[in-house]
Amino acid sequence: MSGRDLFCQPRRKRRGAALTLVFAGLLAAGAATGSFPDAGQAAQPGQSGRRSSAGPSPAATRHEAVRKAAAEAMADGTSPMEAAERAVSRSGDRWAAVYSEGEYQEFQEALDGEYTGVGLWARRERDGRIEVTRVQPGSPAADAGIRSGDGLRSVDGEKVDGRPVTEVVSLLRGDAEDAAAGTTVTLGLQRGTRTWTRTLHRARLSTDSVTVRRPAAGVVVIRVAAFTKGSGEAVRAAVRQAPADAGLVLDLRGNSGGLVTEAVDAASAFLDGGLVATYDVDGAQRALHAAPGGDTARPLVALVDGGTMSAAEMLTGALQDRGRAVVIGSRTFGKGSVQMPTALPDGSVAELTVGHYRTPSGRAVDGRGITPDLEAGAEALQRAETVLTGLGDPS
Repeated sequence: MSGRDLFCQPRRKRRGAALTLVFAGLLAAGAATGSFPDAGQAAQPGQSGRRSSAGPSPAATRHEAVRKAAAEAMADGTSPMEAAERAVSRSGDRWAAVYSEGEYQEFQEALDGEYTGVGLWARRERDGRIEVTRVQPGSPAADAGIRSGDGLRSVDGEKVDGRPVTEVVSLLRGDAEDAAAGTTVTLGLQRGTRTWTRTLHRARLSTDSVTVRRPAAGVVVIRVAAFTKGSGEAVRAAVRQAPADAGLVLDLRGNSGGLVTEAVDAASAFLDGGLVATYDVDGAQRALHAAPGGDTARPLVALVDGGTMSAAEMLTGALQDRGRAVVIGSRTFGKGSVQMPTALPDGSVAELTVGHYRTPSGRAVDGRGITPDLEAGAEALQRAETVLTGLGDPS
């Protein structure tokens, strides 16, 4: 099975808990996983590999312990999934998790840019309030008249002020078994002094991971909400189609990751080949390279924040280390670990950390994040426009 880099994923605490592997700002319960090249394959063009000749790695040992616990539980007539969860909990692996077969299937669907939800993006403000930042056209939220800027006060009667966005998403989803299209969720909302509640029916929706807009003359903003399938090519197309005299803003705020291969493809839009990141999987040292032919002339600014995670951090680190972009915003999340799945006898899946990646200059990201070149908060886009003006006409 392919190595997976799972993004924004607190360890699952109990069976039946709602998925918390989410696009950090997507209050529609979209899940995302990401792939590194298969650790069991030889290095392909654009990669390099060196495998340790030592005995079984600690990660391999942990995987075997989880498989053994699950198999023994099945033989005893008890739940392999619950046994695996206990083994994972004892492992001390911060990013480890166990998912039901249905939950893991949702991950695969999310990689294709599909999810079940209501179509809201949101962020937590400094005072702890949850604010809607975007409503997907044609979604249940849009049909209910919810708008960007509305406050989200509660989900199914539970107050959400002060909670991490990931927990809010869990409330919106409910347990995976009860979160199918057509099920309902009741939202408490606020707009100015008005408060009201609306009950929405979840629906199957498609993500629009890459959006392009022009907020000012000579500026093109390419926002990547998550690295789902096709997003890398969408970024490359946006760069090709941008006016020749335009500077570029790559907005990765709130991007909690996705497919690593798509992030590398996105890097290829701005780099003419070369190193994007190195990573290790159970002692095998690998490297990821951009394809040649990217646009290296235009001024480029990357926007990041505390919701910028994993594959998005990898891309940011590559652009920063190689002097391709000025990074503006706040320190990123710091999720630089690699997970791989183990299938259990009952169809559930355990994910355990097997390695970490580094930026081209060798910086570790896990637990540290990426420090921007220029600190900025809500005014980050305005700062980006100013910087692009200072960088001058690429022609």
